[in-house]
Formats: sequence, structure tokens, C-alpha cells
Amino acid sequence: MELWLKGFHLLFCRKFTFNPKEGIDNPVMVITDDAGILPRLCVLKREEGESYGFHLRVERGRQGHIIRNVVLGGVAGCSGLQDGDRLLEVNSCYVDDIPHPEVARKIKLSGNQLCLLVLDGEAYELAVSQGEDLRGLARAHKDKGCKPPRLCHITRDPVSGLGINFTPVEGEKGHFSVSLVTGGAAEKAGVCKGDRLVWMNGATVSDLTHSALSRMMKKCGNHITILVIDRESEKNYMRQRMPILPTMAVPHKLPYRARKLHLVSGPDGYGFLLRLEKAPSGRTFHILREMDRGSPAERAGMRDGELLLEINGESVETLKHEEIVDRVRQSGQQVSLTTITSQGLEFYTQLGLSPLLFCEDDAAEKEKEGSVPASEAEKSTHKEIDGLGKPRLCSLRKGPLGFGFNLGCVPQCPGTFISQVAFGGSGQSAGLLVGDVVIEVNGQNVEEKYLEDVIMLVKEGGHFLSLSVMDKTSYTKMKQAITPTRDISDSEEEEDYEISSL
Repeated sequence: MELWLKGFHLLFCRKFTFNPKEGIDNPVMVITDDAGILPRLCVLKREEGESYGFHLRVERGRQGHIIRNVVLGGVAGCSGLQDGDRLLEVNSCYVDDIPHPEVARKIKLSGNQLCLLVLDGEAYELAVSQGEDLRGLARAHKDKGCKPPRLCHITRDPVSGLGINFTPVEGEKGHFSVSLVTGGAAEKAGVCKGDRLVWMNGATVSDLTHSALSRMMKKCGNHITILVIDRESEKNYMRQRMPILPTMAVPHKLPYRARKLHLVSGPDGYGFLLRLEKAPSGRTFHILREMDRGSPAERAGMRDGELLLEINGESVETLKHEEIVDRVRQSGQQVSLTTITSQGLEFYTQLGLSPLLFCEDDAAEKEKEGSVPASEAEKSTHKEIDGLGKPRLCSLRKGPLGFGFNLGCVPQCPGTFISQVAFGGSGQSAGLLVGDVVIEVNGQNVEEKYLEDVIMLVKEGGHFLSLSVMDKTSYTKMKQAITPTRDISDSEEEEDYEISSL
């Protein structure tokens, strides 16, 4: 597979090793002080409609996501990207162990600015042959304590307003420091005192004067969306000459999210209608309608009037109605749909961002605001709700392929799932399935834990491992039974163009 995609070099020297006999499982990060392999950070910035100027490929007999056909004098070439480089990170997200289509998707969603951490092809192959920990190697280049930016949506309080002001940083043109009303709307939205403002309502503030910023604040009405970062992290990004982008951010209080729905077909199909409808703007959209009661669509949480964005991770923006229907029917007994409300699409369009950037997955939500680990009593109720699938206890012993599975997660979010199961491995023998949500590791609940913590728990178990897992559909239904989904008003129905029952 390949993808057409339309700079600065940083050297790092810490060596990471792990035991290659442990199979395909995510490795433990072990750090030594020896001089080692050196990744490079390449920052690409293109104009609207311009190509990045390289191919991203996977090739038979070679590992990794490979950079090919770098255009001489193009955006990629001028940034330092070279033919044969292997891609380790896209916008600070490690991608070496995720499928090629997902990597291509991350690059597409980045828009006109992109940060790629790469390793020279020969160095990559040497690292793999020596059992280097590539994830740890990628992580080593980051300054300690460097935190991701936060994308915060602030809703005006009737009394205290937005609860935020911006002060120019003396001697630093285009830099603004944040001051807050204690307990005000901005603070509740995740903004911290002393934060630096990077971006407001889609506009980069480095291009704005203080008076222009003040005028923008006055025109913002009852809502404002800003990108902020703490002062020390901003310095670290500047030291690396790395841009601070919304694609790297942790979202806070965003009013709309795209949702991933995982449907398993029943005797009568999926139980919903797909219609092509015209919006007031004149644009046409593929709309989900008329979920049958008790159908797979209803059980997956589908809502009448939502817009279809993706099917099985593929954008439907350029697809015709009949092409989408064919892809659903060719999916067999399972299909993954990404949806958003019409109001949500308008929100992201106004910000100049893709609605797919902050997608709320059914197995692991993007944001857990104010959440605390469930009590033991609450956890036990997960197994006692009537009519739901039960968690499965899988016992594994490490073999020639390690435990024989990979763990996956939504970037920067708690919760893990089984992303790959090796044929003939211990994971397959124990009954693990791709997509299973991991609930417990060796008896410890991990629903609120991040991927790295779960990996460490797996490693601490030695050669034996006990996993409590549940298929995505049952897990989603269980969560909905515990915390009912809030209602969202449907968009108005427009003229029908095409309609299909699925």
C-alpha cells in the first residue's frame, strides 16, 4: 500500500534494549547510557493544496512504515526527510506498531503542518536486528516534563464571563500569558494560571497583536476555543523548534465529538437506514436514520440524524451513496462507523479542524473529566447487569511468540484493547480476539489506566498472564447501562436523494 502525501534535524543518543524473544507484545522500556541510534525530527509545512512530496509505503520483506519517492526541492525534501527513512512518530504519536492505513489517516488529519520523527533505514534495520526498543528510542528524544498542549472550550459564565485574560510577554512578540478568574469558566475548562496562549478559534496568536487579540475576544460571544500549553513545555517545544499543533493536544470540554460505533450484524442486518440528504448550506451528507428497536444499530448507540464520516476507518467524503452501501455489505458480519452530529461538524469546520481529530471511541473515551476509579462494588456490577455479555477470563503462558498479542489504545487516553493476535500464539489459544477491551490484568482493574501502565503490569506477571476481557459491543452496552447516553437533538430532515436499508 502507498499514500501520496503533500525540517530540522535533532540528534539524540540514548540506547534502548529489550529481549526480542518476547514476541510481538509491547516491550518494556530499558534505558542505558551508551551512545546509540539517532532519530531525526522533521517539521513539514505546506501551503493549501500543496503536496508534502513523499510516498509512505509498506514493503514485502521489510519492516516499518517506509518513506519513499521524496520529491527533490519539495516540502518533505527541504525538511530533511530521506528515501528509506522509517517513520516512528506522527505529531508525537508513536506509529511503528500500528497498521499502515491508520498511519496514513493520522497524516491526512494533520492538515498543512506535520511533525515526523524518523530513523534512517539502515539504522532502523540494525535496531530491529539488535532488539532495540523503538518506542523507548522515540520517547528518549523528548525533554522530560514536556507536556502536550490542551485544547480547551470555554463557555461564558453569566456572572464571571469567560474568566480569562491575556497579557503580552515582555520581549517576546506574539507570545501571550494567561491570567484567570479563580474558579471561573476558563479554569473549569482546563486552562491553568501562567499558561501560554498558542491558538484561538483557529487563528495562531503569534500572528496577532494584543489589540487584535482583544478584538477577537470581544467578538467571540458566549464560547471560545483556545490552545494553551504550560510555560516550561512551551520552552521545550521552542528548543526543539517544534510547532505546537492542535493535532497534538489533549481535549478539554469540547462540546462535540465524533463517535466510533462497532456494529455486529443480526438476522435482519444492522437495522438502520442510510440516506443522502441536502443541508441548508446546499451540501449533501450521508445521514443515519430510523434505527430499528433492539437492532445492532440501536445497541451500538447510533442516533437518528447523525452524519456518517467514516466506514471501517475510510473517509466517505468522496464516496458515492452506492459505494458506501457496498462497503457496508462487503464488511461481512461486522462494521465500524464514525459519526458526528451536524452541529458538531459545523463546530470543527469553523475551527478549521477535522472532526476526526478527537474521536470518542466506544472502548475508551477521549476525555475522563473529573472521573475517579470505580469502587470495587461498582466494578462488580459490570458482571451482574442482566442481558449483557460477560467478561471472559483468559489465562496465558508465554511461548515462542511471547504472549502472542498486541495492545492498542486511543492516543493520550486511558483504556486498552487487543489490537493484534498472533496466529498459533498463546493469545489465540486462550481465546483473545482483536477488538477485545481489556478490563483486568492479573486481577487488577485497568479500565482507567494508560497503555504504558498496562504494559508494565503485563511484564510484571513474568511468564504467566491472566486477562479479563470483553468484546467491544458488550462493553459499550454495559457502559451505557451504567451511564446512560445524554440525548442530542436531531438535525432537521431535508429532501431525500437516496436511501438504503442496512
